[in-house]
Amino acid sequence: MIEGAVILSGVVRHWMDFCIILFLLFSNAVVAFWEEHQAGNAITALKARLAINARAKRDGKWTTPKASELMHGNVIRLRLGDIIPADARLLDGDSVEVDQSALTGKSVPVNIKQVGAVFSGSIFRQGKIDAMVYATGTDTYFGRTAKLVEEAHAVSHFQRSVFKIGDHLIILAAALVVLILIVALFRSDPILTTLEFCLVLLVAAIPWRCPPCFQ
Repeated sequence: MIEGAVILSGVVRHWMDFCIILFLLFSNAVVAFWEEHQAGNAITALKARLAINARAKRDGKWTTPKASELMHGNVIRLRLGDIIPADARLLDGDSVEVDQSALTGKSVPVNIKQVGAVFSGSIFRQGKIDAMVYATGTDTYFGRTAKLVEEAHAVSHFQRSVFKIGDHLIILAAALVVLILIVALFRSDPILTTLEFCLVLLVAAIPWRCPPCFQ
């Protein structure tokens, strides 16, 4: 409808209306692009916290494979400062401290005892222990969180109601414009005057909304 109003305002040479509506249309596009850009940055920031390499025991020897090459059942060694490369369950050893702020928002390290679980993306803050991997990649707690952020398009009941009202307004406005044009043709009214009236109707019926709130 906004694009239709722009075209009509150009046809009837209402250049002030044309510029204002075009500016609003452009602003809406810029805001939508910026929100998509911010969402992409959020995903990038989440992925940047994932460990690149890991210390894993294979064939009785300790190696340093890429975190993406870890598999279910691999034994990994965790030390101070390590970014945990996968969801794993601690093996025998003393209790350790893990910074899970990236997952829970809590700034204080969590004390995890033997057989407890540690999650990918967390930072090992105290101790040294081996753990057995039970989830990797998108199956990890961190991976599921990143996927939810990427796919999040939750729409509230209020937003659905507003969108539904907007759809009804669009249909009603389009029907009225068609009706006005048909009546104007039968009455032989000046086409320019009729188009001006249609423009006023379209602009008045456009369901303007705040992009940051509803997109």
